[in-house]
Amino acid sequence: MAAARKRSAAVYFTAAAILLGAIAGSQFQMRVPSRPRGTVSELLALRSRVDLSLVFIVVDTLRADRMSLYGYRRRTTPVIDALAQSGITFERVIAQSSWTKTSMASLWTATYPAANGVSRFDSALPAAAEMPAEILERTGYRTVGIWRNGWVAANFGFDQGFDVYYTPKAGTADRLERRSPAAASIGGTDEDVLIAARDFLEQFGERKFFLYLHLMDLHQYVFDDDADDFGPSYSDAYDRALDWTDRVIGAIVQALDDSGAMARTVVAIASDHGEAFLEHGREGHGYDLHREVVEVPFVIIAPLRLEPGIRVAETIGNVDVWPTLLDLLGAPPLAGVDGRSQLPRIIAAHDASNRRGSAEPARPVISQLDQHWGGRGAPRLLVSITDADARLIVQPGQIDSAALYDRRADPLEAANRAARDPTKLRAMLEQIDAHLQSAAPPWGAESETVDVDALRLDQLRALGYRVGS
Repeated sequence: MAAARKRSAAVYFTAAAILLGAIAGSQFQMRVPSRPRGTVSELLALRSRVDLSLVFIVVDTLRADRMSLYGYRRRTTPVIDALAQSGITFERVIAQSSWTKTSMASLWTATYPAANGVSRFDSALPAAAEMPAEILERTGYRTVGIWRNGWVAANFGFDQGFDVYYTPKAGTADRLERRSPAAASIGGTDEDVLIAARDFLEQFGERKFFLYLHLMDLHQYVFDDDADDFGPSYSDAYDRALDWTDRVIGAIVQALDDSGAMARTVVAIASDHGEAFLEHGREGHGYDLHREVVEVPFVIIAPLRLEPGIRVAETIGNVDVWPTLLDLLGAPPLAGVDGRSQLPRIIAAHDASNRRGSAEPARPVISQLDQHWGGRGAPRLLVSITDADARLIVQPGQIDSAALYDRRADPLEAANRAARDPTKLRAMLEQIDAHLQSAAPPWGAESETVDVDALRLDQLRALGYRVGS
């Protein structure tokens, strides 16, 4: 019954998207939505509201340091910048992998990869895993997921808790050019997601809802023909695509405002991983765990204006995203997970001189990648650990592979200090060993392995990945 309901809803939304195609112009105009001014106390009081909705936007392949919000030299994200001025920005966020499926499994479940076990192309979250959408569905939310990346498809367990979970059909934005140094093109653009989201808001925006939107144009380097000429390189194409994606997000927020839902909706923006441009000899992602592929944004826009906006400086992980959002919504927490709510840090950052929040001490953040995740060879594990001062990237058991970086003096990770700081190296290696030995899923069941048929493999290869034997 649930599967039939999802299929029928997908057909309905796809038809509506085609009818609404003419609405979505290439040049989105967005005004900053009007929201009442509020205090941190009023932010915390959102937990008691029974009408609060959530829009969770994942921008695939978004590295934080390419956003003007995070200090980039180009004004690539003016819409997000404007929203964040009265919102909450986490300045240092570490994704739990540089590959989508592993990273998203950690983000959704608030568990590290070593615990949830999702590390290979055929890995899947088991039904026993508790997902945020399940919690929100049980508490009265209508839950809808609209996505374009095949690594978060339903067969990998990511649809748990969603009333409707589908990818919109292409066909509304053929005028857009495509540039991609690392991936082949896939059908459609994020404008298809926008149109489906607009239609959902028109139909169901008056109810309490959770809307998950997974955008892919930045991953594919899709950009608007009319965008400013940033330059000819792959790196320039990425910036141009980010400018386009920023305007798509502006149109989503505008649709929320036009529907009247913005006044009772929390909007969160996150990413699964970043993108490399030869900083450490590679382009793309899913190869290593350097900063350019794991440092991502996390921004929260509440239905009230915080003036000035709040910036949290401490390093957190993507495992902390959902514990924070559920806490902000007043929803039940995910049980036994690695992530922690960051509301205490938000409070502390708002008024450092009067620490009304008792933020816990900073914890190291773990990232992990099976470098043979595509199924071509035996597992080859790479792990990183990040604390306030340093980052270590290593293949466990192979000390010669260790790369240790001083985060303060060497934020670009240019100088390996492993040989010069053996004390720090040894301490971080011990932390990694302890983490790998103690990790276990809070739901008890191990990750599953699913058959990935030829059609799905071809769809995943269209993203530019080499998967399967």
